[in-house]
Amino acid sequence: MEPALIGTRLASAAIGPLLKKLLAGEGPGAGLVRKDAEVRLSGLVSFRGEKRTLTEKDVRKLAATLVERSRQGAGEPPFPADETEAVTDALAANLLALGDLDMDDVQAVRLGHRDLARRLRAAAPAPDGLSTDSALYLETMTEWACLHILEFFTKRSTFIARSLVEQTRAQAELLARVDAVLTRVPAPESEDAAFERRYLAHLAKKHGRLTIYGVDLHHSPDEWPLDMAYLSLEATGGEGAHETSGRQRDQASVRADLALARHEKILLRGLAGSGKTTLVQWLTVSAATEDRPEGMAYLRGRVPFVLPLRALTRHGERLPSPDRFLSAAGCPLTPPGGWTDRVLAAGRGLVLVDGIDEIPEAERGRARDWLRDLLGAYEGNRWLVTSRPTAVRDDWLAPDGFAELTLAPMARAEVATFVRRWHQAAGPDAAVYEQPLLDSLRTAEHVAQLATNPLMCGLICALHRDRRGFLPRGRKALYEAALSMLLSRRDRERDMRAPTGLVLDEAPQVQLIQRLAYWLTRNGRTQMDRDRASSIVAEAVPAVPDASAYPPDRVFTHLLHRSGLLREPTADTVEFVHRTFQDYLAAKALVDHWDIGVLVHHAADDQWEDVIRMAVGHARPRECAEILRELLSAADATEDRRVRLRLTLLAATALDHATELSPDLREEVLRRTGEVIPPRTPEEARQLAEVGPLVLELLGSPEDLSDAEARTSVITATRVTTDAALPYLARFARHPSLEVRSQLIWAWSRFDTERYAEEVVSQLVPDELFYTVTDDKQAGALAALGLQPERLDIRYNVTERGVGLLHPLLPHVRYLDLCQIGAPVLTHLADLGLPGVMDVRVRVASDGPPFETLARAFPRLETLHIFGDELLPSYDRSELECFRELHSVNVYRTRSSWALPGR
Repeated sequence: MEPALIGTRLASAAIGPLLKKLLAGEGPGAGLVRKDAEVRLSGLVSFRGEKRTLTEKDVRKLAATLVERSRQGAGEPPFPADETEAVTDALAANLLALGDLDMDDVQAVRLGHRDLARRLRAAAPAPDGLSTDSALYLETMTEWACLHILEFFTKRSTFIARSLVEQTRAQAELLARVDAVLTRVPAPESEDAAFERRYLAHLAKKHGRLTIYGVDLHHSPDEWPLDMAYLSLEATGGEGAHETSGRQRDQASVRADLALARHEKILLRGLAGSGKTTLVQWLTVSAATEDRPEGMAYLRGRVPFVLPLRALTRHGERLPSPDRFLSAAGCPLTPPGGWTDRVLAAGRGLVLVDGIDEIPEAERGRARDWLRDLLGAYEGNRWLVTSRPTAVRDDWLAPDGFAELTLAPMARAEVATFVRRWHQAAGPDAAVYEQPLLDSLRTAEHVAQLATNPLMCGLICALHRDRRGFLPRGRKALYEAALSMLLSRRDRERDMRAPTGLVLDEAPQVQLIQRLAYWLTRNGRTQMDRDRASSIVAEAVPAVPDASAYPPDRVFTHLLHRSGLLREPTADTVEFVHRTFQDYLAAKALVDHWDIGVLVHHAADDQWEDVIRMAVGHARPRECAEILRELLSAADATEDRRVRLRLTLLAATALDHATELSPDLREEVLRRTGEVIPPRTPEEARQLAEVGPLVLELLGSPEDLSDAEARTSVITATRVTTDAALPYLARFARHPSLEVRSQLIWAWSRFDTERYAEEVVSQLVPDELFYTVTDDKQAGALAALGLQPERLDIRYNVTERGVGLLHPLLPHVRYLDLCQIGAPVLTHLADLGLPGVMDVRVRVASDGPPFETLARAFPRLETLHIFGDELLPSYDRSELECFRELHSVNVYRTRSSWALPGR
């Protein structure tokens, strides 16, 4: 039922007496209105002033009665039943706003009922999260109430201005006519609501399917329903937040698609292929459909605006204002005038700005100014901005209230889930390859290291099936195999027989497509106009013999539609299906053109890391040597220590991509790298970590490092606070050095609690190791591992609840460090009673150690270590008689030690 049909259930005879209660009774006298004695609305309502007869609670009851009566009768309810309370509260707020308007009764009548209703809605708090039907019902009911209120004003004896007599008669006549119409004829549905339904249906269809790379072989479809292909992603607190804020940051992981329920504004970072754009699709479809996944109810009533920056900036024009959001993003629908503004002004928008990293660096400041202007104009909406990790600095949007989260690499369980879904989507003939691939991911390190995001997992699944259970080694070999699969084998194995009217082998297609990658990378873009792409291919076709026999426009059409590497996000734009393919082919083109100056010029740019390393892989021996020498020369020429480190390490990581290299040059690169890796001191380790995840590829293996080198290497890796560091750190979990393992447990709070517990803490050798727990979440994660630690260090923010979570572990504890906990937690431990603890470290104040509490908590205590001030040694040893088995007490700070003879 449309909201306008409430008139069939509430006629004037029913609503009039209810609304009249809002107005105060008339006093004696003529009450003539003069300019110096205006009748203000606040004096006419019954819930303001000293003589009020209604309270705000009464007004809400009145609103509830109106709402309830409008829902009675046959037919469809005017709005969802679960929103009744929210609608009632909003209607009551609108009615109460009548006493806050700065106008008199004459001015109110002149406004008319629609404008008066508009003023009331503006003066009342804006409702949040109402559905379209509920919003339309609230608008109609408020207007109808204002119609009756104005009718009451015109009937007051004080309302004497002759010019208003005719208006009174017309208003009464209008009311009667409206009642008659509403009882017989439904009002036309709102233009906004009608468009919104069309728009949401368009978004659900456009974004409701996803390409899973590789499943388009043989007889499988190219795309799959998003709800079948989507894998829930995890996000953690942003890198760098701890050092910036000066306080311990919250590294708890959260499902990325639920993060907007917790934060109104989010800057989400993620590596190439990590699933940022897929998440945008998932949020869009979840908001656009009524059948939402579990936990996504917070998107109800939200209207998504998908804004891919690569599409919005391709012409160098200004970023769009709200009225151009849809057209700029390629939506073919035309909204009613001002519709976007109304949605955002009501706080119902879900604004998804995808790909800060996909526009040139020089334009990112302009994009931030554009975003800030939108934020200042429209409050109450939800905002998500995505970017590669290092495209913008830490806290880039923090002043604007954005929380910074990072998409985590896929954990082993998530990779396994993806593999199973992929093989299910690929059809029954793929099932035979599922388990062998899962086995390879567990046993083959080079495969597991590549399978860290949905893109690479999809390629690995496709190639494993395509090669009947065999995989190429290394990332470059993986891309080469993927190109071969997409460019030449796909159509042949599907018996497509030249659907575009021409046949091109793999090599000529690569020659032509890499020209597009070259132009995009040189210009700092990921998207280009279709006409420009066509002209680039047309210029290159005559030089490619296998392609020159065909018209250039047909060649371009073939590459666009059949290569599997290109796509059209809109009718007039072209881009690569993923940035990694662009980087790979751009590197090949740069080597073919021998633009070594361009490579070196961008060497300090993190966006060019993969391009440069792949260029080394593509280069012939002499060219490879020149690239590496130029990188080392550029490192020598800069005075920026961080850039110098970065260039040196970039050269080192590129060594593995070189097919042939002189021993002297390899030794020189390794010598330079050896000067900083492994780090010699903790300070060097911290400086090295500033380079970022790049350093993880160069840090040494546990078996190749001394104990001191292993410790500093672990310090570096634990400060590269991304989950990419976890596989490296896990390799040190069984290290014989206690200092190395202690460093691993101390770094727990820098990472996602559960993921670190699963991949690192669970693997630690417990010998002499104190398991450090700094908060309740770590306490729960440690207990969930089922370990039986003999040594436990409880500190910082562990509360009584955290101690309760640790309770299953406490019977196994023999050594307990309590130096960092407060008295309430210590008392709670005492109440639990820990008979197995023999050695305790505790910090106490100068007013004396809580010996009785400790004796109650640890009845079999043998050794007590007290950390405190200089007054502690003056205590009489007789106070320790409450301990039955205590052998010694060590007091630190004064370096005293008491031995208790006879025990």
